[in-house]
Amino acid sequence: MATEQFYLEEGFPFHSRKLEQMKDFLKRFDLTYDSQIQYSVFLKTASGKLAGCGSRHENTLKCIAINPDFQGEGCLQIIITQLIKNAFEQGISHLFLFTKPMYEQMFSDMGFYPITETPDMLLMENRKDGIRQYLKEETKNIPDCTDCSIGSIVMNANPFTNGHKYLVETAAKSCDYLHVFVLSTDSSEFPSDIRLELVKQGCAHLSNVSVHGSSDYLISHATFPDYFLKDKATATEKAAVLDLQIFGSYFKEAFHITHRFVGEEPFSLITRTYNEQMKKILPSFDIIVTEIPRCKKNNTVISATFVRQKFLEGDFLLLKDFVPKTTYDFLISPKGSELRNQLLTTGATL
Repeated sequence: MATEQFYLEEGFPFHSRKLEQMKDFLKRFDLTYDSQIQYSVFLKTASGKLAGCGSRHENTLKCIAINPDFQGEGCLQIIITQLIKNAFEQGISHLFLFTKPMYEQMFSDMGFYPITETPDMLLMENRKDGIRQYLKEETKNIPDCTDCSIGSIVMNANPFTNGHKYLVETAAKSCDYLHVFVLSTDSSEFPSDIRLELVKQGCAHLSNVSVHGSSDYLISHATFPDYFLKDKATATEKAAVLDLQIFGSYFKEAFHITHRFVGEEPFSLITRTYNEQMKKILPSFDIIVTEIPRCKKNNTVISATFVRQKFLEGDFLLLKDFVPKTTYDFLISPKGSELRNQLLTTGATL
């Protein structure tokens, strides 16, 4: 069958009948449609038969499947080319994708390079040594500390609370130097640039602490492919393995990390599952994992969820006891008011 007998259908994303068609098609390959998808494409034959599909969410290509009847017809190349074209039109040039390890060569031939893999998943990007280049740039100005204990924390800080501050201060006392990585993915109520700045301000008094954005390489749309995993009960667990392998293989090497500190998690099952995987996996990379009990105020655990709730309610007097002055100053500022109004308008659920 010649390539010119295929045609493309685009969805921004698909809805109604076409969405159901895509979901049914993906089920055949043990894939689940991701509701966050922003763009999808069908590849069909002239007679309307579905030969393949693919989608994009931000900078991650996902939900890619080819009808076995059309293997060897160049379908994958057509779909990937269209997804890349759409991403470029949106100003996105650095792309990630997930596939099964057995398909590595197929995607390598299309300009993607492996980052890490598990028995279930292979993560690739379209920049050769992209992760190493990012880490090289990020470690340019860090202190040279031979034979030091180097700690690390990965946090969302949505926003930075006294609980986060306590975690950082406790960890900083327990090692010679501490690196704090703030998640860069914009899927939180507080945008990534604001979260990063509030963490930097909240840690400015600590001379042995550096604060970094995490980029797309830690706990992002790229490293948590739940759509890819058939068994949803273990999806977080399996995705955590891949994410932690990246941390153990690349971040440890670049930052010479010896310790990772994490706050105790009494509320979120997903975060608790991730923390349990951390305790299992990181020691194999010679990283010591230390769990620090949550900080409390008046017998109330300080959580970002509680802070966001009080922020939306406008209870700023109470917030003074739960966030550092730097965070509080932002919350009551014009920018903070603008964000609050925006969240109230969009009906943010906490």
